[in-house]
Amino acid sequence: MTMTTTTDNRPVALSALDHVNIRTERVDALAAFYAEILGLIRGPRPPFAFGGAWLYCGERAVVHLVEIEPGSGPHPGAVDPAQLQLSHFAFRATGLTAFLARLNQAGINHAAGRLPGAPVTQVNLRDLDGNALHVDFIDE
Repeated sequence: MTMTTTTDNRPVALSALDHVNIRTERVDALAAFYAEILGLIRGPRPPFAFGGAWLYCGERAVVHLVEIEPGSGPHPGAVDPAQLQLSHFAFRATGLTAFLARLNQAGINHAAGRLPGAPVTQVNLRDLDGNALHVDFIDE
């Protein structure tokens, strides 16, 4: 693998994924889902000319929701993830037992499994629009 360099030959080093951007007809419902299920907090957002919401994990806005006109996107849950360019996004977390209880209480379909060869349990689920995500819990 080759490291990318800038025009002045300094190496470029990524430090973290900043955020995921999701287009949706249901900004408020999706914002409530991410708050209730993942504990993200709806917070400040620049005054764009279009509707939306930013959801924060600590100090970072990690999920950006962009409002689209009804009927301009895929029907919620109708997208085949195998045909999308973005398969899923993921979070790392602690508190596996409490998270599973939260999902069960909310009636959210999910699948939990061990990551082969790693001390990680992945919990796979979908949001209200059918976007796939997983939450990774490293053995404590």
